[in-house]
Amino acid sequence: MTGEVVLFALVIALSPFTLIPALFMQFAPRAHAAGGAFTVGWVAGVAVPVSLCVALTPLVQRFEGGHSWTAWVRIVLGGLLVLLGVRQWLVRHGKAAPGWMRLLADATPGRAFRLGLLLSLLNPKIFLLSAAAGFAIATADPGPSAAATAVVVFTACAASTVVLPVLLRLLLGERVVEPLARTRSALERNAAGVMAVVIAAIGVLVLVEGLVDL
Repeated sequence: MTGEVVLFALVIALSPFTLIPALFMQFAPRAHAAGGAFTVGWVAGVAVPVSLCVALTPLVQRFEGGHSWTAWVRIVLGGLLVLLGVRQWLVRHGKAAPGWMRLLADATPGRAFRLGLLLSLLNPKIFLLSAAAGFAIATADPGPSAAATAVVVFTACAASTVVLPVLLRLLLGERVVEPLARTRSALERNAAGVMAVVIAAIGVLVLVEGLVDL
């Protein structure tokens, strides 16, 4: 797995869009079951775009002459990430809490699974980062087993911070609730601006890679 793919996984794992809902689940009425169900949904939502890009890229390569199309895909993905980063920066202050936060507060396991799937699969930032990772894996021309391993490792790394609060609550019980609450509050206050800069910077890197490949 390339350094570029690891970077995408780390950005997803450390994103407030990943951490905040994962922490919210630890305050649901049935925290263990809801947290586990949310994790399964989240993993599925991350795995879908990366797997699709790994599967579809070789098919497109078969029908396209040359590699200029891969450069244009990078340019489009990079440009979209830059725009999302800029938008996130512009709305980082004074934004009302999204509706999904209220849903997470009293989520049943079934609702937690659906929210985990939708919040990862339909979040444009996470979707684009996952798709970019899948594209990077496929264009490195790995064998089928190496590509499958890369997808599994990427998904595990990207979802690691969703799994961590579940494990901490399971191992430490109520002792971990207060630290998790403080962490969640700090993320809600300070993380949006940082992640806007990180997403935009990664978008610039992907964009530049595409321009160089042209």
